Amino acid sequence: MKVNFFRLSEMSSSQRRDLCRRGGVDLGQLIPVVMPILEAVRSNGDEAVRAFTKRFDGADMTPVSFRVTTSEMERAVAGLAPELREAMEVSIRNIRAFHERQAELSHWEMNISPGIVAGEKVVPIASVGLYVPRGKGSFPSMMMMSGVPAMVAGVERVVVVSPPDSHGKADPATIAAARMIGIEEMYQVGGVQAVAALAFGTESIPRVDKIVGPGSGYVLAAKQLLASEIDTGLPAGPSEAVVLTDDSVEPALAVTDLLIEAEHGPDSAAYLVTADEHFAAKALELIPLFVAELPLERRSFCESVFGSTGGVVVARDMSDALEFVNEFAPEHLQLLTRNPRDILEQVRYAGEVLLGPFTPGTLANYSIGPNAILPTSGFARTASALSVRDFTRRMSYSVVNESGFASLAPKTLVLAEYEGFAAHARALNYRRGGKTNPQKS
Repeated sequence: MKVNFFRLSEMSSSQRRDLCRRGGVDLGQLIPVVMPILEAVRSNGDEAVRAFTKRFDGADMTPVSFRVTTSEMERAVAGLAPELREAMEVSIRNIRAFHERQAELSHWEMNISPGIVAGEKVVPIASVGLYVPRGKGSFPSMMMMSGVPAMVAGVERVVVVSPPDSHGKADPATIAAARMIGIEEMYQVGGVQAVAALAFGTESIPRVDKIVGPGSGYVLAAKQLLASEIDTGLPAGPSEAVVLTDDSVEPALAVTDLLIEAEHGPDSAAYLVTADEHFAAKALELIPLFVAELPLERRSFCESVFGSTGGVVVARDMSDALEFVNEFAPEHLQLLTRNPRDILEQVRYAGEVLLGPFTPGTLANYSIGPNAILPTSGFARTASALSVRDFTRRMSYSVVNESGFASLAPKTLVLAEYEGFAAHARALNYRRGGKTNPQKS
């Protein structure tokens, strides 16, 4: 098994930039495939959704069977193994506690200056679609991570779409998670056709105002094409992680954590970064051994990752390592160092940061509480984890009284006239020309 090895001191600036490029999804190639599907759903609604579901998922469903009924949701909860239900309850409780702390004041206001008051009102988005993938497994965790903040935010209509199996049924644990969170509207539809249905609306699936949640490359391409029609939310692509470590932990511990995101799929990225040559050598030795112990499918995913968009990176020192981390801007960053809190202060760009040997990505992906739907592909430079704020919008408001107007208008008139906006200036001059009370009596 090939495991990539990189020594930063021997790499040029362009080679380091290349190392930070993500592999996997080529949206340019996928868009021509996706566009006809979007147009078909826009034009033909349920009929197109049914045809593509049969073609891509092997399920021949009637539109009435798209929606998961209340009784099906209740049966899914009742059918959970006790230990799985308990684990999901713990995760939901922790995720809810974290996201309730994120909730903002319903409104705030301040006195800008005498006679001028401005504020902001926080309003939940009216309807949001949650895409929960299924391609390489079943992900009730993604249902919890997207559904809980939507409910905490107070979204009035939360809609879930998730691919069916060949029998036309969504993953039972995902259905159960939706019910446990309090979601009532779910459709057993996935892929591009599901995203299109949420964006355009069909006879059976009313449109929504925003779509969130990770998906395949085809789903990402669909969301990109639909960005002018609907808010498509956080850019979340294939999983990626950087494990930054020194010799304060065993190499075996770091390698077990490195495999967490690598096993998600062949398009994942996973790098172990260290300034310790001996540690790097031991990690290179252990990675093939640990990968060989995985089930066949996960083993093949990891083999692909460590031969392409993963491997071991040796830096000159911790400063050089942190420079690379910030350049990479990983979705997940794990700090296995003696002083992780001190190192955290030097991290500028990461979707999430996990500190210390008892905070593996496994816990973060399921049950610590912070959201595991994170920006990928370097978008951690500008984007944040999915949060309650993604399900609300902020609406500013202002009120100026007569004395405040008298103070501010002359200065504002100068700006309006400089920019050549005659109607802007006229609105001010009308009020200044003796109209002390512009309200009609």
